[in-house]
Amino acid sequence: MSCAITSGLIEPDGGVVFETQYFHAHQDVAYPIKGLIILAYKRHIKSFDELTEEEKTDYIHVLTKIRQAQREILNIEYVYYFYNEDTFHHFHTWMVPRYEWMYEFGRSIESVRPALLHARNHMNDTKNMEEVMTAINLLKKELNE
Repeated sequence: MSCAITSGLIEPDGGVVFETQYFHAHQDVAYPIKGLIILAYKRHIKSFDELTEEEKTDYIHVLTKIRQAQREILNIEYVYYFYNEDTFHHFHTWMVPRYEWMYEFGRSIESVRPALLHARNHMNDTKNMEEVMTAINLLKKELNE
């Protein structure tokens, strides 16, 4: 799936949020949380240390640009960043915003998985999905100007 998304064969719901020569950013709407972004590398690598110097610079630039837009456009105060190396597809980083409703699951890193599952299982209603799509469009507009 990651190969198909990063190569443009499949367009994720809401479309591409931002793209560079090396990276592709989109929202995984399976977890309908406004501003949740997955930043995926287009080449098949598994680890951060496999990036060239030019790619590392682009990665930091894109990550920073997205984070700034999350803060300024969506008023997201806190974000959790995750990337794992035990994957069979492209290197990618999850940027998971922290919202007030998530505190019922705790305040630490252990609270993120239950919050993601809660969003997937209980937040797929029409109203929330419209808000997620609006957030995607706002980020796209800001990031692609």
